[in-house]
Amino acid sequence: MASRLNPYIAFNGDARQAMEFYKEVFGGELALNTFGEAGGGGAPADFADKIMHALLETPDGFTIMGSDTPPGMDHTAGTNISVSVSGDDARALRGYWEKLAADGTVAVPLEKQMWGDEFGMCTDRFGINWMVDISGE
Repeated sequence: MASRLNPYIAFNGDARQAMEFYKEVFGGELALNTFGEAGGGGAPADFADKIMHALLETPDGFTIMGSDTPPGMDHTAGTNISVSVSGDDARALRGYWEKLAADGTVAVPLEKQMWGDEFGMCTDRFGINWMVDISGE
């Protein structure tokens, strides 16, 4: 899989409705994964039906990802978007991570996650939020 760069939007409990709306607008295939399906991900039981990860891939080549903001994390409208870089070229993606995180702030270290991928979140020195995901084997 080639690496891709796309927006990743954090929602305040309405990720399912928003992503279904974007599917109506742009068409394509929508995959929704809940916190419950992923074993909870540390979220409370009443959060099990909320979206841990959504992926919309459209016929025109657009990719939109999103999720519900878990309890305990800030959700501020207007700043609730990150840039996601993902793929399976671990060397290239780790290189991007190192450069993006340098002189920035690491929120989630780039490391193996419960879903099998290596994943990290950081804010670069310009205030842009980034997510890097290296596909698991």
